[in-house]
Amino acid sequence: MTSPPVAPPCRPRWHARARHALAHSLRVRLVVMFVLLALAMAATFLFGMQRALSIGWRDAARPLLMDYVDHLAAEIGSPPSVERAQALVQRLPVTIRISGPALNWDSHPQLAEMPPRWRDNWTEDDWRRHEPRILERSTPDGHRIQFGLNMQIWHERPRLVGWITLAVLLTLTAVAYARVRRMLRPLDQIRDGAQRFGRGDFAQPIPVRHPQRPDELGVLAATINTMAADLQGMLDAKRALLLAISHELRSPLTRARLNTELLPDSPALQTQRDALLRDLALMRDLVSDLLESERLTSPHAALQREPTDLAALVADVVASLEGGPVVRQDMATKLPLLQLDRARMRLLLRNLLDNALRHSTAAAQPPQISVRAEDQTAGGGAPGVCITVRDHGPGVDAAALPHLAEPFYRPDASRERATGGVGLGLYLCKLVALAHGGSFALDNAEPGLRVTVTLPGA
Repeated sequence: MTSPPVAPPCRPRWHARARHALAHSLRVRLVVMFVLLALAMAATFLFGMQRALSIGWRDAARPLLMDYVDHLAAEIGSPPSVERAQALVQRLPVTIRISGPALNWDSHPQLAEMPPRWRDNWTEDDWRRHEPRILERSTPDGHRIQFGLNMQIWHERPRLVGWITLAVLLTLTAVAYARVRRMLRPLDQIRDGAQRFGRGDFAQPIPVRHPQRPDELGVLAATINTMAADLQGMLDAKRALLLAISHELRSPLTRARLNTELLPDSPALQTQRDALLRDLALMRDLVSDLLESERLTSPHAALQREPTDLAALVADVVASLEGGPVVRQDMATKLPLLQLDRARMRLLLRNLLDNALRHSTAAAQPPQISVRAEDQTAGGGAPGVCITVRDHGPGVDAAALPHLAEPFYRPDASRERATGGVGLGLYLCKLVALAHGGSFALDNAEPGLRVTVTLPGA
């Protein structure tokens, strides 16, 4: 029986967060660079000072050390006195080891297995090659006295110094991180401002720190504010021009339609008269759609909200379609009442159904509209409603999907001018959904195009 494969151990979450921070956070990279630079500078300084102080140490300190060791050996005497050696050990941070024919004594037997720090990398042969031995003396009676440094009393002090050094290093790192975070705070403000400008919200500019003496980030923020002001001016001028043209076109269109309808009913002119009326109706609808789109994109757009039974509104719109086409309806039961603008929702439903009917002329199945409740309790809101309209036509190329809801956009393949429309229907539907606080999505249902509109609850 084979044992189940063992899953590879997962990396801890802090490891993934650290890698993500190093890859995506400029402030973290700056702090890490600061710490590495500080460590490299400290190591370089210590190495340089050690080399500088070690130059000439043997020539300068060796005679003094040899003279001092001779003095200690003379104080112990010959034959060596244990009492004098113990007195030296109590007075000085040294270890003494006496070996010979009459006396073998060690002041620190527990350190016998632990070589002194100055002898960690040296063997007996190494010391013999460097005669005379600095810390070893022989007495006339044949005893050998070995001196060493008692490092035990220094064990706690270096540990304390190490912890203090680590604490200072961490403190400097925290101060550097706080300082770098404060220095780079304008980057967060610039990012938030760019996102606001991308949504079309130009009311709040990016704050500029120290406007009298701005740094590079302040100059960047001021430049983006100037660009946003220029964009807002161009958009406002375009909107004003479009509104003016649309408004001024209404009167001549109305007069042209009235004059066309007053033409004499002549069989010879009937075809031209009907074609002219259709063109005038298309221009009238275009002007109405342009005005409605500008109203919905205005930040002061007001919706006339009232409690609405969406299922009943869908049934009413389907019944009012010209020619009574077949539309399959899939309505959920017990749909919540939503606060909606009936006129705008009627426009949304009619445009979606007209679009689906135009592209279902050669389809095997009729278009379908479904309405179901959307549970939003997990996000803290009331249940909403999801509207889905689908046709069974040829669909749309995947590259064209992101642009279908743009104004005056029509793909070359399946959405041509001959099928009707000027490219504002889906754009208006998106504006109506967004004005109600909902969402608007397009995707290929294979076959056909599927439009999904989600409306939030009250």
